[in-house]
Amino acid sequence: MKKLILFIFILCPVLLIAQDSTGKRKASGKAEKKEERRQRVNDMMKQAEEGVLIYSKQTLFGMQFRSNGYGAYFELGRSKSNRRTNIYRFDFTEIKHPKEDKEPNAGIIFGNPYIFAKKNYFYQATLGFGQQYILGQKGNKNGVAVSAVYNGGLALGLLRPYYIEVDDQGESRLIKYSQTDSLLFVGSSILGGSGFGKGWNEISIKPGAFVKAALRFDYGRFNELVSGIEIGVSGEFYASKIPLMVGQKDKQFFFQGYIALAFGRRK
Repeated sequence: MKKLILFIFILCPVLLIAQDSTGKRKASGKAEKKEERRQRVNDMMKQAEEGVLIYSKQTLFGMQFRSNGYGAYFELGRSKSNRRTNIYRFDFTEIKHPKEDKEPNAGIIFGNPYIFAKKNYFYQATLGFGQQYILGQKGNKNGVAVSAVYNGGLALGLLRPYYIEVDDQGESRLIKYSQTDSLLFVGSSILGGSGFGKGWNEISIKPGAFVKAALRFDYGRFNELVSGIEIGVSGEFYASKIPLMVGQKDKQFFFQGYIALAFGRRK
C-alpha cells in the first residue's frame, strides 16, 4: 500500500508537467499558425497596394467590336500562379460580309430596309480553352497590368436564311435566295426586308475550329474588380464554305481583328 501511494505521488507531477508541456506546444502551434495567416494577409495587402494582381479565380464578360462584325463573350479564369491563369471562354458573334450595304425600302411607309444580295445571316459560337499570362504588373493601384491572352477550341457557324419581300407579278411575298427565285432576289421588284423574326427555324450548323490571341490591358483601380480593354486577332476555319452574298466568293476561313471591353470580378 505504501509503495502504491508513493508511486501515485511520483506519477502525478510527471503527468501534470507532461500535460502542461503539451498545452504549451499546442498554444505555441496555434500562435504560429495565427501569425503565419496574419503575415500572409499582410503580404497580400502589400502586393495589392503595389499593383500586383492576386486572385484564385476571375469571371469576365464584355462586348467586342470586330473588323467584320460584333459580339459578346463570357470567360472563367482559374489562377495557376502569380502570372498564369487557365481560362475557359465562350464567344457569340455575328459576322458581316464587307460588301453588305443596307438599302431603304421601296417607298412603303411601314416597310423594312434590306441588304441587297445577302443570302444568309452568319453567327459564330466558339467555346475554347487557353491561358492568360501577365507580362507586366500594374506597379501601383493607378497603373495598367498587361497580359497576353490566347485560346482555341470548337467553333460552330450558324447560318440563318435572309428573307426579303418582293413584288411577284403584283403579289407580295417573302423569299430567300434559291435558284428558282434568283432573278427576283436580285431584281428590281424588291419591296424591303422581312424583319428580324424570319428564318430562325431554318438554321443550319457549320462545325469548325478557331484560335485567338490578344493583349489585355487591365486599368481597374481595385484588385477584386476587372476593368480593361482587349485587342487581338482571331481566325476560324469551317468544314464547308459559308455562303453570305450573291456574286461573292464563299469562304471557309475567316480572319479578323477585334477590340473588346472587359468587366468582371476576382476572388
